[in-house]
Amino acid sequence: MSLRERIQEDMKAAMRSGEKERLGTIRLILAAVKQREVDERITLDDTQVLSVLEKMVKQRRESIAQFQAGARPDLVEKENAELKVISAYLPAQLSEAELDALIFEAVRESGAASIKDMGKVMNIIKTKAQGRADMASVGARIKARLSQ
Repeated sequence: MSLRERIQEDMKAAMRSGEKERLGTIRLILAAVKQREVDERITLDDTQVLSVLEKMVKQRRESIAQFQAGARPDLVEKENAELKVISAYLPAQLSEAELDALIFEAVRESGAASIKDMGKVMNIIKTKAQGRADMASVGARIKARLSQ
């Protein structure tokens, strides 16, 4: 079963069980996937659906930070609930040790010697860690490693 089919089945299950908040979030996910398919005139595969989900997670995290700064706990709670549902479709996150090992391997594989080679390392890691790590924090780790 593809990721998109799994999301659609979960939508049906949420409808049957009357989980309105979960159903709303799942519909947002499917709308974002459909929007990208229409824009690009393609059918998304699992990897592309994952990138849509990652974008949605990033948007929710940014919104949470903004709502916390604006003292809006009601909206923070809503965004956290959406984030929880969206994150359930992402693969398990890499541990710190796994991430460090992946960065080490990517640096070795690309022959990166300085911060100028960061793009090469990021490209390698992006393919291996898609959906399993926050790329912003990965970028900071790579920068720290190449700055030594």
